[in-house]
Amino acid sequence: MPFRINTREAHAGSTASTVYVLADDTGTARIEVWPAFGFNCVRWAVEAGNVFHTAPDWETNPLPTRSGHPILFPFPNRLKAGRFTFDGIEYQLPLNESSGRHAIHGFTPKLPWRVVGTETGKDYAAITGEFQLGVDQPTLADAWPSDFSIFVTYKLRGNSLEVIALVRNVGEKRMPFGLGYHPYFCLPSVPNAAVDEFQVYVPAKKLWLAEESLATGQSEIPPADVDFFKAKAVGPTALDHLYGSLKPQGRTVALLSHPAANEQIRVEADHTFRELLLFTPPHRRALAIEPYTCTTDALNFAPQGIDAGLRVLEPGKEFAAVVRYTVEAKGATFAD
Repeated sequence: MPFRINTREAHAGSTASTVYVLADDTGTARIEVWPAFGFNCVRWAVEAGNVFHTAPDWETNPLPTRSGHPILFPFPNRLKAGRFTFDGIEYQLPLNESSGRHAIHGFTPKLPWRVVGTETGKDYAAITGEFQLGVDQPTLADAWPSDFSIFVTYKLRGNSLEVIALVRNVGEKRMPFGLGYHPYFCLPSVPNAAVDEFQVYVPAKKLWLAEESLATGQSEIPPADVDFFKAKAVGPTALDHLYGSLKPQGRTVALLSHPAANEQIRVEADHTFRELLLFTPPHRRALAIEPYTCTTDALNFAPQGIDAGLRVLEPGKEFAAVVRYTVEAKGATFAD
């Protein structure tokens, strides 16, 4: 069935915004992308219901990192004291984490992006956004070693959503970075289920140790209560755990299901996503399954010789990465 893209004008908080709606002809496969709020895919629905959790007060209190699919760049999660040194120069970032002591999630989740392309076909619809630091937030241009552009494409096809990223170093110096996504998942056929009952599979052999949600650079084999190498219920655990040494079958890095659900959600990622974070928000009506290309605070681990996944682009070079989320029949195999 053909897909289409429409726009509508909306307010979230005090911000007027153009919202892009990508959907099939029936409207049952549908996403809403809000470029003014970090190019967040705030809503994704399939025939059975919502896949992404959207905060009930989104229109009055739009916090982009608490709904939908936040894009975390040029670093995911926390950076200790907002400070790092790269190529002999020390950088200080705004301390925008809730405690006021650290930087969090880079520059992109809460700032406007520009829509630079849309496309439709018989079985898909796609939209591409761009954020360039020197253009879209020039006041922070000196806070990073080099100017960059990040392009993200959401491609909706039936019951799957592909997220394609392209990063370019458009400056004159080397550029360190990490990329992460922060999607909040619920299961369409059990919309009011508590996260305690969610069944999770994550093929990880390592858990990064953390203090106050900051990785320490040390790791261990996941303890039994937070080991999801064999699928099990989340239970009452408050998760904010970063896993490494992923051993995916095919490209599958996570599966999410529920005993009463008709479907499961598969998270696939290419090899550039080395880490995966599981997070239970306070409302416990969704589970964040977050693919990262590096650990938290990776910028401060590299000088210590710790392999935390930090990537560095030379001037003019590019980096590409793909994840895909699929809503499928429960019990589907791992075949690509």
